[in-house]
Parts: sequence; structure tokens; C-alpha cells
Amino acid sequence: MTDIFHEIEEDLRRERFRRLWDRYGLYLILLCVAIVGAAGAWSGYRYWTQTQSEASGARFEAANRLIADGNVKDAETALDALSKDGTTGYRVLARFRDAGLLGRTDRAAAVAAYDALATDASVGATGQDVARIRASLLLVDTAPLAEMVQRMQPLADGTGPMRHSARQILALAHFKAGDLKAAGAVAQSILDDPETPPAIRSQGQLIRTLTAAAEAASAP
Repeated sequence: MTDIFHEIEEDLRRERFRRLWDRYGLYLILLCVAIVGAAGAWSGYRYWTQTQSEASGARFEAANRLIADGNVKDAETALDALSKDGTTGYRVLARFRDAGLLGRTDRAAAVAAYDALATDASVGATGQDVARIRASLLLVDTAPLAEMVQRMQPLADGTGPMRHSARQILALAHFKAGDLKAAGAVAQSILDDPETPPAIRSQGQLIRTLTAAAEAASAP
């Protein structure tokens, strides 16, 4: 008697499953196909992006070899092409490398290239700050103090990793302009920051010493 009830229960279960399959089976098959297709597409995309990145990396290294061999013109051409059709990271690296090469022969063009990077949001906040620092390093010997303050003061007042370099450049700019009091104040801010890198701290200490001596000598 128990076997009969068990068989009836199994028949009912199979019948319910058959009705469910008739109703939803096609959707289940389509869902499985979509999952398999999406997984295949994602794997294909990852492979494609990896090969593209490797190709861009090889082109960047080739440009660096050209620079090392003294073929700067060919390197500039290669970097310019990479900055247009390389993968995202290597496009940015190529633009920075190209601007660095320009700095050897055409300082104004290099500053313009760095300024373009500094205003390009796709470079990222840190990359933009690095571009501002690079441009200011090219300008610190020739630009008016007001321009250097405009460029570097916001970075120097901030808390980002580039604040140390910005303060270093500001102190040099004030010192060059003869504003010893301001140069000493910026140098002191370098010394007061416990996170200042050793090389910049040493330069800050030198500027602070020089400005303190000059201020003492000029005092009545």
C-alpha cells in the first residue's frame, strides 16, 4: 500500500515538473545560453585588452630605446602616435615622456604640454598635480613670482603628495625674487611637515638657513 502511494506521489511530482518545464523551459535554456555567451564575451574582452596593453607597452619601450640611442626625433614621432591610439595608461605615459623630451629643446612647448595634462581630467588627480609640478620646474628660473605663486600655492596649501614639491618650488621662487621673508616662511613649512621627503627637507633647511642669515644681516 505504501508503494502505491509513493508511486502516485512520484507521478504527481513528474507531472508538476513537466508543466513547469513546458511553461518555463525555453526561458531557462535562453538564460543558460546568455550566461555562457556573457562569460565567453568577458573572457574575450579581457584577452583583447591584455593584448592591446602589451602592444602599447612594447611600443613605449621601443620609444625609450630610441631615446637611449639618441634618435629623439623618431622617439617623439612614436610617442605622439602612442598618445593617440595606445591604451589609456600608455597614452598618458607617452604624453608625459613626450613633454619631457620637449623640455630639452623647447621649454615653452613643454610647459604647454604639461599644462594640457594638468587640465585633462582623464589623467587623474595625481597625474594632473605631477604635470603642474613638471611645468613649474621648467618655469621657476624665468617666470614672474606672481605666476609661480598662482601655479603652486594651491598645491602647497593642500594635503596631497605633491605638496612637498610645490613648497620646494615656491621657496625657490621667492628666494630667486629676493623675497627672503616669504622664502623662509615656505621653507619653515617644509620643515614643519613630518611627511616631507628627506631630499626636500634638506633643501628646505638650506633655504631656511640662508634666509635667516640674510634677514639677520639686514636687520638694524
